[in-house]
Amino acid sequence: MMVDLAGWAAGGEMDFELELEEPALVTIGFAYEARPRISGGAYVPVLKKVDAWVNGTLAEAVEERRRRAGLVLELDDAVEGAVERLKEAGLTSPYLRAFVVARVNPLRFMKGEPPSLEDLLGTMTKRAAGLDAGKISTSDLARSGGAADEE
Repeated sequence: MMVDLAGWAAGGEMDFELELEEPALVTIGFAYEARPRISGGAYVPVLKKVDAWVNGTLAEAVEERRRRAGLVLELDDAVEGAVERLKEAGLTSPYLRAFVVARVNPLRFMKGEPPSLEDLLGTMTKRAAGLDAGKISTSDLARSGGAADEE
């Protein structure tokens, strides 16, 4: 919708706030455009805390949204790697992705203003890439609400 609007409509994102609903949904939409099978729902709660409307024209906003979606895709790649390491370590659960995203999300420990979108996603990407599957136990996963499947 954003790309179509940018082709003919004047104004910026805030002029279409009603149609676009939330900045996080616009960013995730561009991530889905690039990778249709991304688990965007895992990232929306994080983006809701740090994503904001883009100032400028819709054409400028499209470019910025693509850049932000690229950061989400980098995080998704790192999370996918962590999920694979957890599976190789013997942990199985349909909630592994959500577990990893929650585990690498520093917002739950922060007071006050959250960091910028770039800083937060960069931190999360680094944490996901470095997640040591050997330090994660079945009880850690169970405490998060996603108990491992019985084998």
